[in-house]
Amino acid sequence: MRTKIALLAAAVLSVLALFAPAAHADNPIVQTIYTADPAPLVYNGRVYLYTGHDEDNSTYFTMKEWRVWSSADMVNWTDHGSPLNLASFSWASANAWAGQTVYRNGKFYWYVPMTVRATGQMGIGVAVSNSPTGPFTDAIGRPLVSNGQIDPTVFVDEDGQAYLYWGNPDLWYVRLNADMTSYSGSPTKIALTTAGFGTRTGDANRPTLFEEGPWVYKRNGLYYIVFAAKCCSEFIAYSTATGPTGPWTYRGTIMPTQGGSFTNHPGVIDFNGGSYFFYHNGALPGGGGYTRSVAVEKFNYNSDGTIPTITMTSAGAPQVGTLNPYVRQEAETIAWESGVETEPASEGGMNVGYIDNGDYIKVKGVAFGSGVTSFSARVASAASGGAIELRLGSAGGAVVGTCAVPGTGGWQTWTTVTCPVSGATGTQDLYLRFTGGGGSLFNVNWWQFSGSAATTDAITNGTTENGTTGWRVFGAGTLTSNTSVAHGGTRSLAIAGRTASWNGIAQDVTSRLTSGKTYTTSAWVRSQSGTPSARATLAITAGGSTTYMSLTPSTTVNSGGWTLLSGTAAVSWSGTLTNATFYVETDSGTDGYYLDDVSLR
Repeated sequence: MRTKIALLAAAVLSVLALFAPAAHADNPIVQTIYTADPAPLVYNGRVYLYTGHDEDNSTYFTMKEWRVWSSADMVNWTDHGSPLNLASFSWASANAWAGQTVYRNGKFYWYVPMTVRATGQMGIGVAVSNSPTGPFTDAIGRPLVSNGQIDPTVFVDEDGQAYLYWGNPDLWYVRLNADMTSYSGSPTKIALTTAGFGTRTGDANRPTLFEEGPWVYKRNGLYYIVFAAKCCSEFIAYSTATGPTGPWTYRGTIMPTQGGSFTNHPGVIDFNGGSYFFYHNGALPGGGGYTRSVAVEKFNYNSDGTIPTITMTSAGAPQVGTLNPYVRQEAETIAWESGVETEPASEGGMNVGYIDNGDYIKVKGVAFGSGVTSFSARVASAASGGAIELRLGSAGGAVVGTCAVPGTGGWQTWTTVTCPVSGATGTQDLYLRFTGGGGSLFNVNWWQFSGSAATTDAITNGTTENGTTGWRVFGAGTLTSNTSVAHGGTRSLAIAGRTASWNGIAQDVTSRLTSGKTYTTSAWVRSQSGTPSARATLAITAGGSTTYMSLTPSTTVNSGGWTLLSGTAAVSWSGTLTNATFYVETDSGTDGYYLDDVSLR
């Protein structure tokens, strides 16, 4: 059904004629449905975002399922659908409200509050999956805790002890056992003091600012609890402590009351060297206190560890790296859209559907390079089809290709269409604009560009899915193909036994370089321990001498997630080139690291 979003399509299309080449705002980050209560998780070089789903036209917190999204660049978000809903819990009856997912023991645990059918009060369940995108199943067949309060958050400390916090109007915690589905001791109520959580005026029953939505984490030895404060309308505040259970000290406001929703809900992560603050507002057409939308801002901690005041923006966070158009991209990977919706696809995953004439999808920061020749898309139509216009810069921008989409006899009867492309160069925002007759036109499952730029990567087996093929060690160390962690796919490369900073995972690129050409490097690195600085380097031997060129700036990497090394450099030499070696080095010569998804174009 096209409920959304006729409201959203009408509102956004009404300003289509005003589009300029400047990029469209990217907050809220999901526009196909109303989302609330963001809970981000960094895993294997991606941010997985777990949200609630406000039903269209809601006049209360009408929520029946949870949703998952993910991004490698903080602007293009892939819709993974709903792997968990009220029906997943036989004991629950209503109110799929704010939860959080954590990774431990090779599994993903999703803690969610619901109404317990037998008692009518809120309880917190836990679901488990082997994948961050599910499917999730009820781990224990009953509530983990149930005292009528809501908004679970889970934090795993460095010593391995995990804590579950939740509450409104109180704040509770329990120490979870290692299985993450049981706990030791009894639920403990944290003392809500004005020194710990600020002073509320005008409500004798709620003397502190704490309202709901706690989010607990640790940074540089300091524990943070970020929470929704003082209903209603709420703002976001935080407190800190030297231990996971307090005593807490109130630190002030992070995000003032704003944004068209009388509630707010925080989520805080570090990703790829940056810090990010997730929240929700009522910014979409038809939005408000019961039809909310998740958004994100990038921020920097102050030098003393305090958090600055963060204001909601329509611009959102900057892009991390670029998007590669020469590999299959899911159509439901979207920075911004007008009019479309998503649905489960018969070929797996999700597809974009309910496409009308004039609808579009924006994909941000697409690295075309040069030499694009064609575009392919997986499409289906129970109607007469239509066309996909490939536009650059805006929904009214230059057309670099048009793909005709035929009727296929069914909305899930898929075929692949291909069309020529001319004029797509550099890194630009791509708009897939859909045209045709009346009513729904067709569905799109995925798309991909082809051309000489797709084959000019100087790195072979850059995805590392073929093990160590094409790779070697520069200097000392042992190189292996690793399946325990991967940025993309199922494998990465691992090196151990390094004895010098310049020792590293390497590849001979002598025959694949051109003097005088500018190359863009992209490589994802993860340390095996510690936080060394890493960079990609090119050793060039020509005319009898060897020079070393930094392809990327030195960037701090860590063992908790993947960090992108990226940079652009002009490569040239004099005389006859006899050897060129690409390698990744660190500022410490003995630490091991992982390497994945490497390109040198």
